[in-house]
Amino acid sequence: MLPALAGLSGADASPAKKTPYWASLSHDEARMRVGPSLDYPSNWVYRRRDLPVKVVHVLGLWRKIEDPDGTQGWMHVRLLSDTPTAIVRAQTAPMHEAAKDESRTLFRAQKGVVGRLGDCSGGWCAFDVKGQRGFVKAGDIWGATGE
Repeated sequence: MLPALAGLSGADASPAKKTPYWASLSHDEARMRVGPSLDYPSNWVYRRRDLPVKVVHVLGLWRKIEDPDGTQGWMHVRLLSDTPTAIVRAQTAPMHEAAKDESRTLFRAQKGVVGRLGDCSGGWCAFDVKGQRGFVKAGDIWGATGE
């Protein structure tokens, strides 16, 4: 086992949740593997901390995940976080001052932008992109929206 994967703590070491559930990448670089072991080759290298992923299967300390493009593979639990995040899937996602269509648009998040999620309800989610906060329609993003 790699030394970086040996020290599990906090949410990383918690018992497995019922699948599917949402997670996000906790490192600046994370390797997806074709199987649940370091013996399997990497089929993808992600360089995007906070990228949302859906955990679809659990096997020991390994999680089979699905990325925003639908690609599936295995990651060690240490590479994942419980931090709720989302990625903009619409061409642009207006970030509103309040969770209402008629509220003022503060910013426009472009397709592919990743942000941290707050509460989601009524088809809207609180969304924070590097300190720029607003509300986006849940349908404009992919991640732990609860929708």
